[in-house]
Amino acid sequence: MAAFKRYEEIDAWKLGRDLVARIYQATSKDPLKKDWGLKDQIQRAAVSICSNIAEGFGRRGNKEFANFLWIAKGSAAEVSSQLYHLKDLGHLSGDEFDELYNLTETIAAKIFYLIRYLADNIKQTKL
Repeated sequence: MAAFKRYEEIDAWKLGRDLVARIYQATSKDPLKKDWGLKDQIQRAAVSICSNIAEGFGRRGNKEFANFLWIAKGSAAEVSSQLYHLKDLGHLSGDEFDELYNLTETIAAKIFYLIRYLADNIKQTKL
């Protein structure tokens, strides 16, 4: 297991919380708040990032943790794709898009680095 005692210590999880709050804030404005499909999908994908990091951590094994981190990384990709839809439909300004997209990409990168760390740790324990 990584050198974390609680999932709340993981930077990607902390940033994910911030992303969730920002996504909910962005999707609470008219007319997007009435677009239930897109609003619900991006909110659920953002929440999924944190949820999968926490669930994977709770499994208490590096291999399972890494699997859940891949799912979290996939959810981050889903959020970044949906941000394009929000921008294309005029629900986000260019600056709002850039801010949320960059935050999402930062989270995805941090998740990937953690996956690599766990993979290296798994290899070392098999030697």
